[in-house]
Amino acid sequence: MKIVLLDKKTLGDDLDLSSLSTLGNLTNYETTSREETLARIQNAEVIITNKVVITKEMMEQTDSLKLICIAATGMNNVDLEAAKELGILVKNVSGYSTPSVVQHTFSMMFYLLGKLAYYNRQVKSRAWSKSGLFTDVSQPFSELSTKTWGIIGLGTIGKEVASMVENFGAKVCYHSTSGKNLINDYHHYELEDLLTNCDIISIHCPLNEQTNNLINQTNLKYLKDNTILLNLGRGGIINEADLAAELNKRPLYAGLDVVAKEPIEENNPLLDIDNNDQLLITPHLAWASLESRERLLEGIVQNIQHYLEEK
Repeated sequence: MKIVLLDKKTLGDDLDLSSLSTLGNLTNYETTSREETLARIQNAEVIITNKVVITKEMMEQTDSLKLICIAATGMNNVDLEAAKELGILVKNVSGYSTPSVVQHTFSMMFYLLGKLAYYNRQVKSRAWSKSGLFTDVSQPFSELSTKTWGIIGLGTIGKEVASMVENFGAKVCYHSTSGKNLINDYHHYELEDLLTNCDIISIHCPLNEQTNNLINQTNLKYLKDNTILLNLGRGGIINEADLAAELNKRPLYAGLDVVAKEPIEENNPLLDIDNNDQLLITPHLAWASLESRERLLEGIVQNIQHYLEEK
């Protein structure tokens, strides 16, 4: 059986793929462009893709293809209807990244809440050395226990974040972007009210018609000064130009692990805001702890094994 992994680089160079090699004849490609995809999958029985797009036209020209393993939870890079019509199984892996994303949410929040960029700079610039004081409290910071944390998207990850927030003694509320998830242990706010009342807001919802450009110039104004806004969902949920403009107007803080176009474009206005201490951006890595990627690989192996058992 021929197995083709189309974008090995996205899984990291430190991941041991030997478990895949035991299942068939494995071919790895570090990355695969749209123009290269068809030729690389044409004789494969199983393909593994993280972000490489698989279209109906490609599947129609690949008679040997029986299983598409998506190395992610989201399945929007494969034409699912076409796969069903052609009798090609499509399997994803769900739940593997929840602990990693929750951890990264808190990493970003504490970095901003504790003004760690500022204090790290105070030490390394020798300003603290020259102060003559045993401590430096020139930038006030607060305790999480005094805050209200609003969650946009109370799914699996959102609920885990909520549970951790409660452990720190903070209040939790949420907004359902679908308008259907309204029976929970936490108070539900309409979006404008959540933005107005919360000190910390984290986004954990998918990108769809309801959430595209959800946070923009019309509602960013409702945020209180010193609010921390975190996006661990998808780029496109926050209008990046509008956020950059708002950050330049007043003391707000934002932590983004995702942006609308990835990798981030060099002319993105977020890269040129006036005060870099107000913004933390990481390169879509919240999902990618070593343990998370190991769970993802295990899920892919299991999907292939189940296919072989039912073959």
